Amino acid sequence: MLDVMFSVILVGAGLVMIAVLSSVLAFRFGAPLLFIFLGLGLLFGEDGLGIHFNDASLAYFVGSLALSLILFDSGFCTRLSSFRAAALPAVTLASLGVVLTAALVGVAAHVLIGFSLPEAFLIGAIVSSTDAAAVFFLLRVGRIQIRERVRSTLEIESGANDPMAIFLTIVLVEWIATDRGGAAGQAGDLLIMFARQMGLGVALGLLGGLLIVRIVNTLRLEAGLYPVLVLAASLVLFGSVGMLGGSGFLAVYVAGLYAGNQRIAAKGALRRFQEGLTWFAQITMFLVLGLLATPSQFPAIVLPALAIALVLTLIARPVAVWLCLLPFRYQPNETAFISWVGLRGAVSILLGILPLAAGLENGHLFFNTAFIIVLASLLVQGWTVRPVARWLRLIVPQSIGPVERLDLDLPGAAHHELVAYRVVPGSPVASGERIPRWARPSLVIRDGQSIRHQFAGKLRPGDRVYIFTAPRYLRLLDRLFASPAKLTEDDKDYFGEFVVHGNHTIGELAENYSLPVEPFDPRQTIDGVIRGRLGGAVEVGDRIGLGDIELVVRQVDDAGNIESVGLVVQPIAPKPERIWVFLNARKLIARLKARRQRRSQREQR
Repeated sequence: MLDVMFSVILVGAGLVMIAVLSSVLAFRFGAPLLFIFLGLGLLFGEDGLGIHFNDASLAYFVGSLALSLILFDSGFCTRLSSFRAAALPAVTLASLGVVLTAALVGVAAHVLIGFSLPEAFLIGAIVSSTDAAAVFFLLRVGRIQIRERVRSTLEIESGANDPMAIFLTIVLVEWIATDRGGAAGQAGDLLIMFARQMGLGVALGLLGGLLIVRIVNTLRLEAGLYPVLVLAASLVLFGSVGMLGGSGFLAVYVAGLYAGNQRIAAKGALRRFQEGLTWFAQITMFLVLGLLATPSQFPAIVLPALAIALVLTLIARPVAVWLCLLPFRYQPNETAFISWVGLRGAVSILLGILPLAAGLENGHLFFNTAFIIVLASLLVQGWTVRPVARWLRLIVPQSIGPVERLDLDLPGAAHHELVAYRVVPGSPVASGERIPRWARPSLVIRDGQSIRHQFAGKLRPGDRVYIFTAPRYLRLLDRLFASPAKLTEDDKDYFGEFVVHGNHTIGELAENYSLPVEPFDPRQTIDGVIRGRLGGAVEVGDRIGLGDIELVVRQVDDAGNIESVGLVVQPIAPKPERIWVFLNARKLIARLKARRQRRSQREQR
């Protein structure tokens, strides 16, 4: 018994260690990290080095537990401002988009594999949701600085669409297992089940998040116990909501979203603990799912599965995304990128286990098909996210260079925070710029010695400074202590070489750069023109065409006003509107009206 226990610990810990070390190679060669983890599971599995693991129920349990931890952390790290900006389109993608994707993939599976319609739609449901872990790790860990609205849409969608996919999969598995293609349950029963799952998930998730914040802020514990308490509370929430018939996955995501946007004790410690825990959960989940797979069974289904993956990537996902985002003001290049970053990951493999656990006749076929689709998605889409984002001009150059900042927990700090900066070479403070009164350090650490600011003299590169400040000043402090951003040719191509202030009038711009003013009022500000064209809210990277140039938003202040605008003369990349297949409703209607006018003009001639 002891030998078995030690062997399991040795093998399990060794696999995790190898996965962590392999991340170095993944980052160096740009390989999708999650694909590496999954590949390691296959390498050490039954058809590889011989680790025999075929317990589907245990794999589903481990995967569900890991996914609940990942979703709580993803909600905890999502800013409420980002959620508000992209909530409606993201939730539309997470609900209607999942159904549309499942239906379109189901039709393809029916034609390519010859499954009955219920079985084909089950394949569609299994691979219908984007994977929260894959999306979060690619965009955050991969440090791809995508435009805020696009990034928020992808992250919220990937965190919120799992409950819908799980609901569809469970319903179809029960349908096939009980009726064997017969009549499904009453539509009313399905609606009640859906409403209970989603309603309880949202309601109890909010309640759980509220209780987590209240308990953490009320109790006085050892610092190391706060992360343990929050971890246990999130799992209690996950289990209790599931027992009540709700969606535990949705509940932990909502609870994390609420708690992460409130003032909660030891928030810095919670973030650091959850970051490490999420990595561990991610590695464990992919390794276990990789061990469960049997690659020797793949050849029998590989060609149809790859064909389904092709349909999913090039037809089902783009069509579903375009239809869901049609009412919203997304640019065609943004819609195209959202449709491309529909990565499938551990969730699809996890759902592929359900037919196995339920004892369906084609259970292994479902699992192997889902596994191959996930491998293809991670390999093709995961490896091309950065090039596609660059081609679509969605990677926003950084306005400042690297900044080293550490948020420190300070008991009883009320509405202030204690932050630590390391002065980097080339930063404004290292160059001798005067430090405002509100930014003066409380303490300076230089060469291992503590020095009061008034005795430290000019700050030097390498100094560690501690500042007690209000959160609203953190953005300004970052600019003071960061190194200047390195301007590249890509930055000039993106923002242009000329910069104008957002308060300047469109008439002044037209006069200085020989641009057409019509149909705008010359007294209207550039800020007003861009807002009017884009429908109100703006963000860094927004652009509009004006004659032969493009106006690109460079800086936006905390109130959302445009501070500066770049001018791109003769853009080298295709204009977003040329991706006509992804036009939103407003532009599509305008395009159709223009075409009708041209046709009527030709008829009059």
